[in-house]
Amino acid sequence: MGFWEYLGERHQQLLTDAYQHASVVFQCMVVATLLGVLIGVLTHRSEWAGNLATTTTATVLTIPSLALIGLLIPAVGLGVPPTVIALTLYGLLPIVRNSVVGLREVDPVLLDAARGIGMSRRARLLRVELPLAWPSILTGIRISTQMLMGIAAVAAYASGPGLGNEIFRGIASLGSRNALNQVLAGTLGIVVLALLFDAAYVLVGRLTISRGIRG
Repeated sequence: MGFWEYLGERHQQLLTDAYQHASVVFQCMVVATLLGVLIGVLTHRSEWAGNLATTTTATVLTIPSLALIGLLIPAVGLGVPPTVIALTLYGLLPIVRNSVVGLREVDPVLLDAARGIGMSRRARLLRVELPLAWPSILTGIRISTQMLMGIAAVAAYASGPGLGNEIFRGIASLGSRNALNQVLAGTLGIVVLALLFDAAYVLVGRLTISRGIRG
């Protein structure tokens, strides 16, 4: 069976897998972004705290994804829980690092000016620091998303959702007539999703970053 014929016959299942893949990555990115920015806000003013946060989240990336998911299975079971936990942990590093860097690069003169006109510390954070650090944070989010697109495929090992199931089924049935089609369909699907997410982030950047900062 040819590849295009395979896509035609299995398009409904592939669309379902693609939706699940995109959904789990998106949800994990939301959680990782909230946690990562919060960690950055809490640690960026202290050199040792910022370095500790970056080092700790970087340590997670040294654990092979298959091993981490395998370690989570006895604790939380199969399916979505180990997938969400693993992806969220893997997504933290670029966001934490870029949040810390972006917040530290805010011009102190601007903070002094904001303080001088009576802004509270919370107001300075929300109206000055985070908006100026947003381009750096968004870059971290884009990097994390590209990473998680690939890592999410491994979640099929734990019966997780997504296009990884297509790849694993193909690998498990090597030699059959559709094995290559399954692996290729799953892989290309992940690539397409990654490109679509990145295009969405480019649009978000254009809508949320002022021309002065982009320039």
